[in-house]
Amino acid sequence: MNLSLLPNEGAGFAGALPVSGVSIDPTCPVLSVEAMTVGTDTVDLVLDASLHVAAGETLCLVGESGCGKSLTCLAAMGLLADPVRLKAGRISLLGKDLTGLDERSLRQMRGRDMAMIFQDPGASLNPVQRVGRQVAEALVVHEGVSWKAAMRRAVELLDKVGIHDPEKRAGAYPHQLSGGMCQRVMIAMALACRPRLIVSDEATTALDVTTQAQILKLMKDLQDETGTAMIFVTHDLSVVAEIADRVAVMYSGRIVETGTVDDIFDHPAHPYTQGLMNCRLHALSAAADGQLAAIGGTVPRPAARPSGCAFRPRCERQADRCATWPAPRSYAGSQTVACHFPGRP
Repeated sequence: MNLSLLPNEGAGFAGALPVSGVSIDPTCPVLSVEAMTVGTDTVDLVLDASLHVAAGETLCLVGESGCGKSLTCLAAMGLLADPVRLKAGRISLLGKDLTGLDERSLRQMRGRDMAMIFQDPGASLNPVQRVGRQVAEALVVHEGVSWKAAMRRAVELLDKVGIHDPEKRAGAYPHQLSGGMCQRVMIAMALACRPRLIVSDEATTALDVTTQAQILKLMKDLQDETGTAMIFVTHDLSVVAEIADRVAVMYSGRIVETGTVDDIFDHPAHPYTQGLMNCRLHALSAAADGQLAAIGGTVPRPAARPSGCAFRPRCERQADRCATWPAPRSYAGSQTVACHFPGRP
């Protein structure tokens, strides 16, 4: 079974598939976020964030809980809810500006051109609708196929994502499936219309190690087959090492470092990134005292964020200069880092 059985038969994924009437420029990033600020009337939650992801590329967004990773992705998908809103910046999909689109236009693009896999499939799947119909719905809405044809393709997709006896499982309700199976259903839904962009928000966090490994391999294999761009939100650095091409590190609503996965792991430049790397179990064997490192303190609340670099209260390298925000700058070739004193101390 292969993806040629899905909608757009005969059109190779690398071909010129239209996105909302816009011709695809192969030199254009699939998703581009430029100087994005997200927040309420009284507080900024994500500040001046910029990132991009190309076709066939996986960008991992990492950082502690409360750093703004999920909010960044929700903003990119146009899924912010009042009172949170996009306050500044530009978000574009294959060069098409999304920031000025109304909800109806965005709804037409979600599922067809971009899709999101949420952390908790139990909260995302409709509990009173059979899973096969939930997968088929995107095909009916976005591709205009009949329900009969959509259900046939839904079964093919469930088989594609590794669900045993997919025809039977298509008739099941979410509560009748395991957490791992429900997550696979979510992946099938995301892939149904072969979107150009998939955003995965901690999609494997609650799964056991074996199921997580299977799903990560599945997502990577399908990405290699289709050329989809992927943003993968996680705090698990072992997952980052396995699937990422590039990494963006977030802290307190700002992107503090970006680079290739090899550069970030081999020579992290920002003190926060270095702290994350030192917290890995892998780093325990290299610790002189045999103790696993930890970053003291916690991520500040957005309303209580210190001036300048928000990491400075937790940073051993902080100085008076850090009271002023350090503009991101190039470092070691492929990296960008927002720090007055990048590199090893």
